[in-house]
Amino acid sequence: MTTEAERNGELPPDAAEAPPADEQEIAQDEQEIAQDEQIDLSALADAARFATPERVRAAVEALLFASDKPLDLAALREATQFDEPLLRDALASLQQKHAAGSSGTVLVEVAGRWQLRTDPGLAAYVRRMLQVKPMRLTRAALETLAIVAYRQPVTRPEIEDLRGVDSGAVTKALLERKLVRILGKKDEPGRPLLYGTTKEFLELFNLRDLTQLPTLREFQELSEESRKIVEEEVPAPPVSGLTELAQDPQAAEKLAQHTAESDAALSQLEDAMSRAEEQSKAASQVLAPPPNTGAAPAPESTTPADAASPPASTSEPSSGSDPSGDPEPKE
Repeated sequence: MTTEAERNGELPPDAAEAPPADEQEIAQDEQEIAQDEQIDLSALADAARFATPERVRAAVEALLFASDKPLDLAALREATQFDEPLLRDALASLQQKHAAGSSGTVLVEVAGRWQLRTDPGLAAYVRRMLQVKPMRLTRAALETLAIVAYRQPVTRPEIEDLRGVDSGAVTKALLERKLVRILGKKDEPGRPLLYGTTKEFLELFNLRDLTQLPTLREFQELSEESRKIVEEEVPAPPVSGLTELAQDPQAAEKLAQHTAESDAALSQLEDAMSRAEEQSKAASQVLAPPPNTGAAPAPESTTPADAASPPASTSEPSSGSDPSGDPEPKE
């Protein structure tokens, strides 16, 4: 199919199908880069045959320092063309050089790969300079992650059966943080997903592999040891107020003033209690006066008839007598 320009004779057919000049230059640049890389690779391979252990160690240290992620032996061999035994010797030597406590960086092996990291004892300085917060996991996330790490491959229903609560949101959060991955589906009704840990999990907890996870016995011993350390290091809480009182230069004067005020308040309280007791006694005398036991009772007035009459008998009639007082006639 010809264009209007070709029909008018302005462009030849070959020129219309030729790629733009920019694409040609890009293709030529890529070819030159590939050739240069091949030349460099050949030069590295030639140099690797005469490399000394010090040269190998320096090259490996430079690669570990420049990389933002852990490197395995394959990546180191691809970059340096050194033999694997030389690389292993260099890594062992660098581990001694960058041991914990000897420098600001440590060489750690995580998930079969090596990485230069800052010394954990100096993390506070690095964190303050970079203004970053460490990754923190909730209690639910730690429980779920522990179950996955020790029971993998494990399904979500199995996780929830062990925890006793729904774990959907926690599992999703761990998947987003790349600490947990999906391994496949279990061969059972419903085909639930199987979960396992990732390399990021090993890097986060500084583990070479899953065999470095603590056993139940080690966990119990670690818990007891940690408890003892906490009891020894944590000081007893000071009594509230004593520390401030001891640091006050006018403590004696204030103490004497408080003592005098307390004594005065106590005296006022005792006086008020005495007055209240006296008022209570006076009120009880007014409401219920005590009887007069010292005066003799007044004699009752009697008439001559009452004096001449004999006293009435108070005894009950004997059995067999008439109630009127007359004796019962004998038969």
